Amino acid sequence: MRGQTGRLTLHARPRRMPYPEGPMATPPRPPLIPDAGWAFLGSAAFTKAATLAVLGTVFLAHPIVAMIGWWGYGAALATLAAFCGASLRVRRGEIEWNGMLPISLLVFVGWSLLSIVWSQYNWASLGGIAYQLVVAFLGVFVALSRDLLQVVRAVGDTLRFVIAASFAVEILAGALIDMPIPFLGVSGNLVEGGPLEGLLGTRNQFGAVAAIAVMTFFVELATRSVSRWVSATSLAAALLAVALTQSPVTLGVLAVLVVATAVLFGVRRAGEPLRRILNLVVLGVVGLTLVIVWVARSRVIALLNAGSEFELRYTLWMQVLGLAQLHPIEGFGWVGVWPRDVPPYSWFLVAGRGHASALNAFVDVAFQLGLVGLVAFVALLGLALVRSWLLATRRRTITYVWPALVLLVLAVTSLAESSLLVGFGWLTLVVCCVMASRNLSWRTRLPR
Repeated sequence: MRGQTGRLTLHARPRRMPYPEGPMATPPRPPLIPDAGWAFLGSAAFTKAATLAVLGTVFLAHPIVAMIGWWGYGAALATLAAFCGASLRVRRGEIEWNGMLPISLLVFVGWSLLSIVWSQYNWASLGGIAYQLVVAFLGVFVALSRDLLQVVRAVGDTLRFVIAASFAVEILAGALIDMPIPFLGVSGNLVEGGPLEGLLGTRNQFGAVAAIAVMTFFVELATRSVSRWVSATSLAAALLAVALTQSPVTLGVLAVLVVATAVLFGVRRAGEPLRRILNLVVLGVVGLTLVIVWVARSRVIALLNAGSEFELRYTLWMQVLGLAQLHPIEGFGWVGVWPRDVPPYSWFLVAGRGHASALNAFVDVAFQLGLVGLVAFVALLGLALVRSWLLATRRRTITYVWPALVLLVLAVTSLAESSLLVGFGWLTLVVCCVMASRNLSWRTRLPR
């Protein structure tokens, strides 16, 4: 504008500051994870990859721990849990949370966490509970992120790799170099026809995984979710693995699985009124069988005691239950996998060697968590089995057969192994338990 002198004067425009002035002002920081990163964490591609990573890491825990140790394995699980937690945060609006976590699961995990208070080996308990919680969280992620058919497909892909890699290691040890691989627990007995341990450390663990694989590949074949050639080849490989483990435990599990599968499909074909009666009959027969076995346990033990493997287990069970009388209600405190250098777990020696578990999930829980923990564990497993069985008989989709029969495999195996409490057994139990609860929990009928 022109002033009184007629000259043109320019007024400088005030300069805008890029951020507020003041002594405490700081420039705006970029977000920790860009929007594109959050979108990727919530994508279907990420949840599929994360599910496979979770299953592969947990099922292959033995070789991973053998190579990088428990600290490295714990870091891997923690990293997976962080990514999975971020994915659930992004997708929280898509997930039905009502009735998600079964109360029985919360009670068992809560009592395990509370046992730190009276544990005489607090650091070992803290590590065992952290492992239990992380694996349980990963199981919840798998159950919430994928539907049942997708879970079956993911488990099938994982177990195909586990069995193929196990056979590759057995061929290397038994045929190519003709010597055991001690740090993996591979004896190299392939040429002799077994027993094989694969990448699971023991033949019973390998047999349990192979039995789960048999059921998984059978469901894949029935649903045609993969090609017939892939599913048939996978099923044959799983059955071969079961045979080559030469595990009496696995053979017994497979016999129970065959009978249960026949009964389950018979109930599925019945009409609704008859189906209810048949389910009650099945429940009564199972309960009566358990009562007869308990009453005649001395005779059963005498019959089974002819085998050296059962004799070893029975000796260990008697030692553990005898010491459990010192803390019958609350137990000694949760640790999960036994730390062999920490009393009282270092005291149990059978056949001159220590053990990583009580070789029985129920005995293990009774020792670590007492009578209260045992009741909570039986309730957790029992409710998961009943809910999964009811879903398998009510829903026409054959995919619902998978949780019921897989839980049955784990339940029967838990009579001779403690794998149901840690690792792949605990992960599978949580996945099946959460998925069954989402369909049959009474809390789903409550207002949101």
